Amino acid sequence: MQGLKRKLVYVSLYEVIGMTFSALGLALLSGTSPGSTGPLAVIITTIAVTWNFIYTSLFEHWESRQKSRTRTVKRRIAHAVGFQLTLIVFLIPLIAWWMNISLVQAFLLDLALIIFIPCYTFAFNWLFDRLFGLPASALPDSAAAA
Repeated sequence: MQGLKRKLVYVSLYEVIGMTFSALGLALLSGTSPGSTGPLAVIITTIAVTWNFIYTSLFEHWESRQKSRTRTVKRRIAHAVGFQLTLIVFLIPLIAWWMNISLVQAFLLDLALIIFIPCYTFAFNWLFDRLFGLPASALPDSAAAA
């Protein structure tokens, strides 16, 4: 599976699972019910879906121009960490506003997710590639042209 179809399946699966973890994690960490953090998780997921699509497209564009297109552990870690760090820029202010807490409190609340999500992203990407095959950007030039 390649192209837009691959990206849509990837982002959809990734975010549905991520939204579930976010709603439950925020509720657990804040001492509230998933009913109060559920709408926030939907907003977070909407932001994350949009950013994930853009970020992954940019990453694959960069990857396709590299001398070695092999998806190494180092490259997978860079993708996972880069995505999470850039997503924080959008999410910490949103969480602070939604829950009426300071940016520091929002950061502390999100800290568990900040640690968990890159690990989840790494594992999800690895499993997704195993189930659906590598994208063209990670295939050798001869295989990508076929």
